[in-house]
Amino acid sequence: MDRALALAAEAAAAGDVPVGAVVRDAAGAVIGEGRNLREVTGDPTAHAEVVALRAAAASLGSWNLEGCTLVVTLEPCLMCAGALLQSRVSRLVFGAWDDKAGAAGSMYDVVRDRRLPYRAEVVAGVREEEASALLRAFFDPLR
Repeated sequence: MDRALALAAEAAAAGDVPVGAVVRDAAGAVIGEGRNLREVTGDPTAHAEVVALRAAAASLGSWNLEGCTLVVTLEPCLMCAGALLQSRVSRLVFGAWDDKAGAAGSMYDVVRDRRLPYRAEVVAGVREEEASALLRAFFDPLR
């Protein structure tokens, strides 16, 4: 989570929503990382999770990330939860809950939906206060 929080801070410094993500392989090595890049790139899919998943897939030379863990500072949205499932990530670890758009237990629980052919383990609230503080510091001046 240390690296994900650092990436989130980088996103905020670049004018993007402060979310950072890393993908760790089964041995715990970081094989992909990302931060929100929507504002920087103009790409609506450039969420931290998607950027990190793409980097991890490129690192492994495969879309299949089974056995990997996605660590992210904010609960994934529907798009990112879908990307996590499509890549077969086995575990999701996140910091802050997203009561407005979260898809891993708050608004929706796509990641653990038994109707889907693949599910991931979820570990929520890891360093939640630090992740939430980054988001508040970014959004409070905009409100």
